[in-house]
Amino acid sequence: MASTSGDAGGSFAAPESVDRDAAEGMARALKAMADPTRLQLLGLVVGSPGGRALVGQLADAVGLRQPTVSHHMRVLVEQGLLERRPDGRVAWYSVAPARQAEVAEVLRGGGPTDAESLTPAVLDRITDDLAVRFRGVFSSETIARYVRESYALLSRRAGVPRFLPSLTSRFAGDRLRATASVENLIIGHTPEVLFVCVQNAGRSQMASAILRSLAGDSVRVRTAGSEPAALVNPLVISALDEVGIPLAGEYPKPLTDEVVRAADYVITMGCGDACPVYPGRRYLDWDLADPVGLPVEGIRAVRDDIADRVRGLLDEIRGSSPTAR
Repeated sequence: MASTSGDAGGSFAAPESVDRDAAEGMARALKAMADPTRLQLLGLVVGSPGGRALVGQLADAVGLRQPTVSHHMRVLVEQGLLERRPDGRVAWYSVAPARQAEVAEVLRGGGPTDAESLTPAVLDRITDDLAVRFRGVFSSETIARYVRESYALLSRRAGVPRFLPSLTSRFAGDRLRATASVENLIIGHTPEVLFVCVQNAGRSQMASAILRSLAGDSVRVRTAGSEPAALVNPLVISALDEVGIPLAGEYPKPLTDEVVRAADYVITMGCGDACPVYPGRRYLDWDLADPVGLPVEGIRAVRDDIADRVRGLLDEIRGSSPTAR
């Protein structure tokens, strides 16, 4: 069947069929992760420093005997979900790089975001990011008030929503933009920026999300990949969400000629010579680690590196476009 009806009455392409061997492998992995103790152990491994842990550490954390934990870890290794790396007389366990996105998606589906996880530091970061977007339009005090109000309004809803930090940022930004529009406070030219990486599932998506969060409607942002993946890496989505930055429904897409022609700034990230060069555009190549296979701390480091570069890019854009805010 080529297509089927969606919730909104439209249609979408059906996913490619899975052969029997692949389906059986997926079923075994899902069965392995269906055990609550194994899910708990996976979560502890993901959250450990460096994304790796010892059996003794895990046994202490879950209150089980080491042989019991070793049995569960062996099952997860056999299913290819974990890797075991001997180091002298001990062995470290970490999530297999090829399965990180899958494991993260399962763990993320465990429940909604806890309202108490939105700390003052996260609210302050959201406020600081929105202050960059609305520089010269609203005071920091006004922005902070909108952020606190938006968070309070969302968190009062029945069941705290998933991705509360990024939803708070998006809601507050939309409200501030609407206020600025009503009061005719924003004018100017709209520069266009294109971010290109290999899979369009990690680095370019983080850069575009951060630039949108900082610049709002003052910059038009696009992304593309030289070899796009099927989905955005869920670990990237989580790393953005925890600092209040929404991905805004983005998805991996191939690099096409017209998006390069439309761009004022083209930022490449490890995609080599895949991007065509046209005169009159500003080309930058950012040397960034690929998030694929990195532990959570590594992805956070890439995110923060990108955030610093994006802030510098935005300063350059604003400096070369005096009428833009």
